[in-house]
Amino acid sequence: MLVYLLVACDGLDEKQEKKLKRNRPELQATLQAYVEENEAASAVLMNECDSEECEDWVLGVSQPVKKKAELKPLVTFFNEIAKKYAVDCEVGAIEDDQRDPVSYFGKQEGQGDAFLIAAYLGL
Repeated sequence: MLVYLLVACDGLDEKQEKKLKRNRPELQATLQAYVEENEAASAVLMNECDSEECEDWVLGVSQPVKKKAELKPLVTFFNEIAKKYAVDCEVGAIEDDQRDPVSYFGKQEGQGDAFLIAAYLGL
């Protein structure tokens, strides 16, 4: 199953958008570093931030996952991002190039739980 985790870039108020835009270069570098460190796990950077509007951004990581245990490092990494940058995250599956979200977690939604997310994904 191809799983994705994104920084939730839509539904933000003006203050949150300004903070996200200010932190975008550092977030992109952090995500790129994760992808490079997890090349063996086939992690891929999702980085579509060409628009001026945050709500159009796609900023995160996709990665094939077969077992619950493979999801834990990815969820832990995004929990750290959520805490450091005060953002929420979206997690779901990609099928036929379509993202299907199953859960949100982070600053407002609370810490993500890899076990629960795996259950939502049907792993």
